[in-house]
Amino acid sequence: MEQIIRIGMDTSKHVFQLHGVNAAEQPVLRKKLRRKEMQDFFTKLPPTVVAFEACGGSHYWARQLQRLGHEVKMLPPQYVKPYVKRGKNDAADAEALCEAMSRPTMRIVPVKTAEQQAALMLVGMRDRLIRNRTQLANAIRGYSAEFGYTAAKGVRHIVPLLDRISADETLPEMARDLFAIHAREYVQLQAEIEKVETRLMAWHRADECSRRLAQIPGVGPIGASLLIMKTPAPELFRSGRDFAAWLGLTPKDHSTAGKVKLGVITRAGDEALRRTLVVGSTSLLQQIRAGRARNASPWLVNMLRRKPPKLVAVALANKIARIAWKMMITGAVYNSRSAGPAAASAI
Repeated sequence: MEQIIRIGMDTSKHVFQLHGVNAAEQPVLRKKLRRKEMQDFFTKLPPTVVAFEACGGSHYWARQLQRLGHEVKMLPPQYVKPYVKRGKNDAADAEALCEAMSRPTMRIVPVKTAEQQAALMLVGMRDRLIRNRTQLANAIRGYSAEFGYTAAKGVRHIVPLLDRISADETLPEMARDLFAIHAREYVQLQAEIEKVETRLMAWHRADECSRRLAQIPGVGPIGASLLIMKTPAPELFRSGRDFAAWLGLTPKDHSTAGKVKLGVITRAGDEALRRTLVVGSTSLLQQIRAGRARNASPWLVNMLRRKPPKLVAVALANKIARIAWKMMITGAVYNSRSAGPAAASAI
């Protein structure tokens, strides 16, 4: 076999398609491997560059191949798709990966460690448990309304609602039993959420950068933890605007023929992180509109006078992302007195 300088690998749960080229960019390897054959093949193969898409299980395989001496480059799937020729199959995908990796300007996804994957699993579990709690709370509200019981908004009103229902002996026995099942499930979900949030807060307190980011108004411990866990590497971004664009907080660009035409935000990047920043911004704006915020930014006050609150929340989330990027890069501590200049320098 000729010397392979680059391999594109299309991954799946059980079947892996390889496409390798030599120094003349001629294909010298087209091979399909089963999962159990991967370790032996790459152990015998001389160290080379291997590329595959950043997807489920990719970080695991990246760590395995790095241990064997290979250089791993994970590519964003949306950047690989333009290199796929006609037809959609594993061989074409592997060839497209090999071609995309040869581009000098191609962006690379950093490989996460097992500890980083565990931290992401923690926040993912918290999101899932909160969604389950919301779904269960809505079901309880819907069923209780059929028997004339209602409650105010907010999850804190669910347990009192269930207590009132359990004390009503006029309800059918079957309904009371089913509400009791819902109550036990809700209490169990709430306990699991508290356990996960306790571990998340412990992780936040142990990370120095996360503690600094939590000082930014509108971020808090959860937002700071997500910024640290989900940001691949702050130094990969040239500016705060690039970081905000990666989060999907910048407008879509439809400019052509010298005419600038900007649309809504792109919504690219991680949805959970973007949502957390926007929710934090919305909470901060509510305090300002209610007159409870001290030292409110004149920029925010003027924006609220001229623009809809939701638009201002997204703009504020954009600015928070830029400030957070600057703090992660420089190691600076947030100072409310210099927030304006800091935000401007992060642009």
